[in-house]
Amino acid sequence: MRRVVFNQKGGVGKSTITVNLAAAAAKAGRKVLLLDLDPQGNASHYLTGSSTAPEANAAGFFNQMLNISLYEKPPQDFIAPTCHDNLHLMASHPELSELMVKLEARYKMFKLRDTLLQLQDSYDEIWIDTPPALNFYTRSALIAANRCLIPFDCDTFSRQALLGLLDTAAEIRADHNPELQIEGIVVNQFQPRASLPVRMVQELKDAGHPVLQPPLSASVKIRESHERSLPMVFLDPKHKLAQEFSQLYANLAQH
Repeated sequence: MRRVVFNQKGGVGKSTITVNLAAAAAKAGRKVLLLDLDPQGNASHYLTGSSTAPEANAAGFFNQMLNISLYEKPPQDFIAPTCHDNLHLMASHPELSELMVKLEARYKMFKLRDTLLQLQDSYDEIWIDTPPALNFYTRSALIAANRCLIPFDCDTFSRQALLGLLDTAAEIRADHNPELQIEGIVVNQFQPRASLPVRMVQELKDAGHPVLQPPLSASVKIRESHERSLPMVFLDPKHKLAQEFSQLYANLAQH
């Protein structure tokens, strides 16, 4: 299974959701690769605790596409294990921003899909974190994935952007990747006692959008999770939010 977490709006919890669901999959015994395509590297920092990109990173992987050689490194050379069992990372790197224009000019949009198809026998699941923009890396991820999750943070602007996100995914599916399916909308920072989030989520359901269960609660505990570079299922498995991530992953795994 190759999943991409996609939203053009920043601050919706995209990296947090990707890391925690990948961690839940790894904890469940699945062999997992997390691919961080966001030059900001939030998912990589979350998993490694370091602001310095490791030597095995996505910039090296994409750079190799631009410098064809008889001695190409295999994709595994750009992947490193994390401190968590079953969880591997192709880390982000700031150089991804500089590489993007060259990659677009050389029509490398389908190379990520080819690589992930090579890796699918090595991993049970591949999770892709994307930049908060519709650019080369995001399109490459949507072409490479067969499932798409859309974070939604119960914000008016998120609701306005949602139809555009669904249209983008539909266009990628029609033009480049017939396997791509919208697996669902992940409600983040949910406050069940506040009227606005409850109403917004109900409106999504009434409109027929695939809202996934359970919603992810708003919690200050996630800040500690970020600070300690420990996904919730490892930091505090009994915490409500950790259990929500685990249950959400379990529900996805049934599909």
